[in-house]
Amino acid sequence: MELLNSIWDLAKKDIKRIVLPEGEERRTIEAARKIKDLGLAHPILIGNKEKIIHEIKSLNLEFEDIEIIDSNTSRNIDKYVDKFYELRKNKGVTIEKAKQIVKDPMYFATVMLKCNDADGLVSGAVHTTGDLLRPGLQVVKAAKGASVVSSFFIMGVPTSNYGEEGMLLFADCAVNPNPSYEQLAEIAITTADTAKKVCKIEPRVAMLSFSTMGSADHDTVEKVRMATELAKKLRPDLLIDGEMQLDAAIVESVAKQKAPNSNIAGKANILIFPDLQSGNIGYKLVQRFANAEAVGPICQGFDKPINDLSRGCSVEDIINVVAVTAVQAQNN
Repeated sequence: MELLNSIWDLAKKDIKRIVLPEGEERRTIEAARKIKDLGLAHPILIGNKEKIIHEIKSLNLEFEDIEIIDSNTSRNIDKYVDKFYELRKNKGVTIEKAKQIVKDPMYFATVMLKCNDADGLVSGAVHTTGDLLRPGLQVVKAAKGASVVSSFFIMGVPTSNYGEEGMLLFADCAVNPNPSYEQLAEIAITTADTAKKVCKIEPRVAMLSFSTMGSADHDTVEKVRMATELAKKLRPDLLIDGEMQLDAAIVESVAKQKAPNSNIAGKANILIFPDLQSGNIGYKLVQRFANAEAVGPICQGFDKPINDLSRGCSVEDIINVVAVTAVQAQNN
């Protein structure tokens, strides 16, 4: 995917420290070695040092130049415990409880990010999205002005002409089960801004539905209409339109029939799904049936870059998400 090549090039220009809390996991170890060799980031593995070294030896890899931190023995553990306690004491967390929680690699890595000892975080090869979001929201928290954390996938089909030369952004496919119309508007705006900053493309956002410009009426359609109106009102500088069906959004011949007055229809490069079910199903269908490359889910709305992986991810998936995270960190 041409877009990934450009993201890799951007990542290499300003090397960022990306913490990987699943440091004992085999794919993560392999990815860390390649990330370092490619010059995409400075990877930091978190976990039991003996277990990590055992896996490294079994893979016959050289790791002298890659940072490994044991969350149980780190010299920064007291600093991180104090930080977590300050952040969560109003929620009933005691200093003793903080010591127990912060030794968990997921929490350790998140506090590390909060303390600016890392620039970004990538997890999900073993942990669920909830395992990632929970410490993220408790410790790093949402960015200023953001009311919702969401996600998107970069979907690429090299043989396709849809979207941006075969590349489309799908949102939200991993975080919000049933966003309100206000949240849906914010997801559209945030994804458009991320597309500009990270993907370096001019966003053309389609708000998806089973209706195109009033062809059907239903509460779920009305939500998309209201979200579209709000997004346009909040950000008139962005190209956002809807509601529209998928074919009207990306196929110009269909767009001419269904939405002839839209400057987005047939040309969309960002697809905003009305809920998590449709978004998750949609990205997996395209990934499997079209043999698409799916990079993500990439999170947005956190104060610092925190990104998720599918538990079925490959080494290459981890590398790509780390590269995106590094570019997000450059723009943070």
